[in-house]
Amino acid sequence: MKILPVKKIREADSYTILNEPITDIDLMERAATECFYWFIANIPHHRKILIFCGPGNNGGDGFATGRMLLQKGYQVEAFLAGTIDKLSPSCSINYRRFLDTSGSKFKLLQEGNIFPEIGHDDVVVDALFGSGLTRPVDGFMAKIISEINHCGALVVAIDVPSGLLCDETSIRTGIPVIIKADHTLTFSPPKLALFFPENDPFLGDWKLLDIGIMQEFIDSAKVRNIYLDRQEVVPILRARNKFAHKGLFGHAFLLCGSKGKLGAAVLAAKACLRSGPGLVTVGIPKTGIQILQSSVPEAMLSIGSDEDYLAEIPDLTPYTSIAVGPGIGMNHLTATSLKILIQSTHQPIIFDADAINLLGENKTWLAFIPQGSIFTPHPKEFERLVGKCSNHFERNQMQREFSFKYHCYVILKGAYTAITTPEGLCYFNSTGNPGMATGGSGDVLTGILAGIKAQGYSSLESCLIGVYIHGLAGDLALSTFGFEALIAGDIIENLGKAFKSTYGKL
Repeated sequence: MKILPVKKIREADSYTILNEPITDIDLMERAATECFYWFIANIPHHRKILIFCGPGNNGGDGFATGRMLLQKGYQVEAFLAGTIDKLSPSCSINYRRFLDTSGSKFKLLQEGNIFPEIGHDDVVVDALFGSGLTRPVDGFMAKIISEINHCGALVVAIDVPSGLLCDETSIRTGIPVIIKADHTLTFSPPKLALFFPENDPFLGDWKLLDIGIMQEFIDSAKVRNIYLDRQEVVPILRARNKFAHKGLFGHAFLLCGSKGKLGAAVLAAKACLRSGPGLVTVGIPKTGIQILQSSVPEAMLSIGSDEDYLAEIPDLTPYTSIAVGPGIGMNHLTATSLKILIQSTHQPIIFDADAINLLGENKTWLAFIPQGSIFTPHPKEFERLVGKCSNHFERNQMQREFSFKYHCYVILKGAYTAITTPEGLCYFNSTGNPGMATGGSGDVLTGILAGIKAQGYSSLESCLIGVYIHGLAGDLALSTFGFEALIAGDIIENLGKAFKSTYGKL
């Protein structure tokens, strides 16, 4: 699903109005209807609803939603921040429609007025600005936002929380003036601001509402950002022929583990095997032989000469994918082996964990990594590669630049895991949950990526499938274990269900 900048969203609205055709006021009615459905599904009738409207079309959404709720029997009061003579045409129409609805209550909010009293059981609706804002809020509107943020009531934002900038960081200097919503009802297509940690305190739980923007426009729009969902993954998955054999699905090679960290090798190997390669070999130090042979009997071993650390690189000819990093440690022997690995193959390498940390300490090696390689850092590991950033928009730009400079793919792990490509695209993942913030979860992802890549998928395809399936398996595990009890092994145990669900077989 494409993520459009605000300018393109406005163009999409205009295109829909012109070509469906539909009037602006009727498109607003669609948006309000979707909001209305959410309210009747989530807000009981006894709770009073206070709607704060601005003079633009976001205010029109608020007035229209309020009218529908009144007609459904809710107690609704609307407030206009500004003057009636400055309303947009569609906002003006819905303002009058609201006033004409039986039971409506309305007040004008102006500088110097006493702010309305808000009860803790009330529901506040933010319809002040929406996504059209291009600068920080100040003056009278900032005072209204501050009052709402301190009211203690449930806050629902329509489109985006007022004060939030959609295409750039809202965190500039000091504390930004932005509505802190408990729920955000945003209109499809999604906005970039939804996917950055710094905006989470303002967005709360967000819901994407489809208001019927013409798909023809969205399909033709050139974008840099994509929301990775099942529709992006299904077309690139390959069905298997009934006469298929293991020789058709490649041979994955995992360089993993060191003394005290062999669990990482076990997790990566198990996840790799559950991701479809024909064969899996794990390169380990001698200390891991018994552990791997007993824990993962399906995997073969390439055993190094050192007792505790990876100390050399074997012949890489048999392997169709190579991954390095989980549990390998930072020993000087391992560092030398990593350098030799980079020099020994033109095949893309999947770098994770301590492999990334070693590259962070030896940045000159980055110039020699094979094109199409995949990096899977968490934020601190990424910082060791590229340096610190002042906000997450800047970090995303640094991630894109790294992918471009080294012609590689970067999977920056976290909520909405971001995948950047050498061409400048960024995919934000739709699956996954905070329960996956547990040791070993990244090792599982590395194994999945190696297993998929071994089968002949491209680096990009491996990233998209691997990240989506990894998150989906975590979501399936969550339903059984909850956030606190979920562990990395639970993700592996749910990989089969995740693949079947994605293929549409459940």
